[in-house]
Amino acid sequence: MHNTRTVILASASPRRKEILRKTGLKFRVDESDYEEDAVPGLKPHELVKFHARQKARDVARRHRNALVIAADTIVALKGSLYGKPRNREQAGEMLKALSGKAHSVITGFTIRDSADSRELSGSVETKVFFKRLSMDEIKAYVRSGEPLDKAGAYGIQGLGAVLVKKIEGDFFNVVGLPLHALTEALKKFGVFVP
Repeated sequence: MHNTRTVILASASPRRKEILRKTGLKFRVDESDYEEDAVPGLKPHELVKFHARQKARDVARRHRNALVIAADTIVALKGSLYGKPRNREQAGEMLKALSGKAHSVITGFTIRDSADSRELSGSVETKVFFKRLSMDEIKAYVRSGEPLDKAGAYGIQGLGAVLVKKIEGDFFNVVGLPLHALTEALKKFGVFVP
């Protein structure tokens, strides 16, 4: 079935763009202006879906007949939630907390049809096991600058790969877009990827 709908990725993340490109879908990027703030009382899965929905709705308002895809990723460790670090110092603290432990990476996504406001959200959790990190390793990694724009202060698809012992679940979810769950959800909107 040929997809004739305009697909829009509501994210400026180069990693999400890269993952979506793997589907072969033609899409445009229109970044959401929505500011992610902590929403008290929401559990991690609900929180990322809430943020993804707000981003999708924000961008959908600007397009008349499009499918808008938005996502939000958070790192959860024993009741603490980690988004993107504010600075290098905070990045170092996050990495120290994750060192030698298993944590969850949870990505929420929303697909919104701007033509009829139909919307579907989901979330996917992947377990990531970090090796034990020395202070020197943490400092060197923070100096690389890579942790600064990533939830949990690391990028599994970059230098951060060496921090990870193993993962259980969807690798792409850790990068920022759960590819399998997303392509399954797109079918409900009549979009089939090869």
